Amino acid sequence: MNDLRQRLTDRSRPLNIHLIGVAGSGMSGLALLLLGMGHKVSGSDRVTSDETERMQKLGLQFSCPHTAESVHGAEIVVYSSAIRPENPARAAAHAAGIPLLRRAECLAAILHTKKGIVISGTHGKTTTSAMTAHILREARLDPCHYVGAEIPILGANARWSEEGEHMVAEGDESDGTLALYHPEHCVVLNIEAEHLDFYRDLDHIREVFATMMSQTKGRVVYCKEDPVAAEHCGAHPNGVSYGWDDADYTAVDVRELRGATAFTVIRRGEVLGGVELGIPGRHNVLNALAAIALADGCGADFTLVARALATFAGAKRRFETKYLSKHYRIVDDYGHHPSELAATLQTARSLNPGRIVVLFQPHRYTRTQALADDFGKALQAADRVFISDVYPASELPIPGISGETLVEAMKRHGDVKVTSTPNLATAHHAVGNALEDGDLLITLGAGNVHEAGTHIAKDLKTLEEMLALAPKGDMDGSLYEPMKRHTTMLVGGPAQFWLEPHTFEAFAALVNYCRDRNIAVRVVGRGSNLLVRDGGIRGAVIHPEGGLFSAVSVKDGLITAGAGVRLKKLASFAGDAGIGGFEWMEGIPGNVGGALRMNAGAMGTETFDQVVSVTFLDEDGVIRTRSRAEIVAQYRNVPELRRNFALQATFKGEPDQAERIKERWDASRAKRRVSQPVAASAGCIFKNPETTPAGKLVDELGFKGSTNGKAEVSEVHGNFIVNRGGAAAGDVLGLIETIRAEARAARGVELEPEVKILGEDEFTF
Repeated sequence: MNDLRQRLTDRSRPLNIHLIGVAGSGMSGLALLLLGMGHKVSGSDRVTSDETERMQKLGLQFSCPHTAESVHGAEIVVYSSAIRPENPARAAAHAAGIPLLRRAECLAAILHTKKGIVISGTHGKTTTSAMTAHILREARLDPCHYVGAEIPILGANARWSEEGEHMVAEGDESDGTLALYHPEHCVVLNIEAEHLDFYRDLDHIREVFATMMSQTKGRVVYCKEDPVAAEHCGAHPNGVSYGWDDADYTAVDVRELRGATAFTVIRRGEVLGGVELGIPGRHNVLNALAAIALADGCGADFTLVARALATFAGAKRRFETKYLSKHYRIVDDYGHHPSELAATLQTARSLNPGRIVVLFQPHRYTRTQALADDFGKALQAADRVFISDVYPASELPIPGISGETLVEAMKRHGDVKVTSTPNLATAHHAVGNALEDGDLLITLGAGNVHEAGTHIAKDLKTLEEMLALAPKGDMDGSLYEPMKRHTTMLVGGPAQFWLEPHTFEAFAALVNYCRDRNIAVRVVGRGSNLLVRDGGIRGAVIHPEGGLFSAVSVKDGLITAGAGVRLKKLASFAGDAGIGGFEWMEGIPGNVGGALRMNAGAMGTETFDQVVSVTFLDEDGVIRTRSRAEIVAQYRNVPELRRNFALQATFKGEPDQAERIKERWDASRAKRRVSQPVAASAGCIFKNPETTPAGKLVDELGFKGSTNGKAEVSEVHGNFIVNRGGAAAGDVLGLIETIRAEARAARGVELEPEVKILGEDEFTF
């Protein structure tokens, strides 16, 4: 190691160093350090990224994927913990006798060329390392740094400085390599049972920390609030403690501000001064005290230290705000240990949200198994929890261990509502739909759970823009609304944006907004003639409701009804007003808008037989009223309403006696009860072909009672497919295609669906 340290600092003879897995955050940091030191650096990985492209501009010779040829000419090959012996580049280096180093071995050699400062602990390392590096830089000590995440305020996760004598490094304890370091100073934030896939137990972890501390020349800064750290570090001759009470460095008068924290620092009874830390959370006050104690030992001026902490904005994925508005905040955090979850949730609570909603992705099967009960307790600090399946990292599954393990643990330890969302690719649908005004959503975990938060943040911004188009109270909306709640068939995936405008003006503003941005628009009523595929509907799904959309009035014998009025309500209103001719509508479960769009009919009457005029939102964004004579209406099809949207319609009937209207109403109801199924359906599935009624054809083909999953062709009427409970849209669509294929093959009849089929088969948003 001493020989390598000397060779690394020999500017006259740059080394050829190859890094396997260079796209990872730890390895990319090494590449930046080695490039800064003047060495010739190459690297390989299975993927390219923005980081590899940036490093190539700084001199990295990058290749993708890993190959045996990539290590040709290398004098040293460094590999990350994720690289297996069979990796072609690593195997080639081994076969060629090229010295192979683990990442931590290379970092230790670099660290030993400076006065090394190692930040260690089970959690909090990245934030404290970044804080320390920022403080020393602002104190004009020009340190090198190596941190395990992207740090916006530092500009990069690693930096080499030729002039500065200090180097701050985040020390990874996960694989025992912490024992490689011989630093000038070190920080021990906490010591807990963690990484039990590598360590035997907590005592094994203590041994590694003890080795590093015994090799530290200067200060050993430790947290007195952590019992294990205090026990192990307290006896060190150069031990320096920090904490809330009876420590060398303490914080008093702690005040939680919105997004920040203020406190006063006391050093062994002496007031050093006030600090306003630029990130929230009492645990970050402790992290700041560690950085302050370390910087003080390096001779940093406290005034400059306080100024640096005021501008510190945190690390990526460490309580990182991804979206913030008057109504919602979305935060992403890397926490994956129960103690980290507890600290993150405490910080979230300090912001006084309406509710704390958590989407947690467990990290590693071994950790999930070992700490399930602790996770179950820690998550009780949230108000609503969703748990995805385990992010395995490099582990193989453990039978019986999954996200459900933590769901059950939560139920054992409290009554916070918890939902299993095993598929992370679609978990954002359930989480986004559950959000309420005032919520703080946290995506928690060390895997790729942040992707769900990114999806929600992007779509939530669009939804809030849509809702802002109308005065408060004129429009409601939600993300990822399950369409099975809004179809009479009770199937269907989510609507990306679900909007309920209550005025014509709000409806028009919303449609125009979507058209300007190429956002697809679908207008739905009660979903009675609608089948939504399981992948849901991309874009805006508009459900007009309330206000004029739900209003019915009569004048001069004509009835005017909004697009959201149920046909049964319209028929009842007409009967009460002594106007007949609407009785056929009592058995149709849809509303006026849908009836107009499809020219719905029954008992020999169609919607447009009674239409006098329709008020539209035209495709040019203007609200206009057109007479019946101006509108072409065909059997189950109104071309005008493919491009435009019906807002309201005026209908005609005939004055009639109440008794006669009721008689026809009762006859319609009786016929429907006998001829139509009671179970959930979308109404008639097929249009009647010219040769024979669709229901009769289906019956003759022998499909009555046929099933596919939980979908069944009705025994009562062959043109109905019913949901027997829990059917998917795919079940219904499968039956439809089977019937169509048989009708084509056996009778030469092309059955055309009457039900409107919308959406995607697979999730696309």
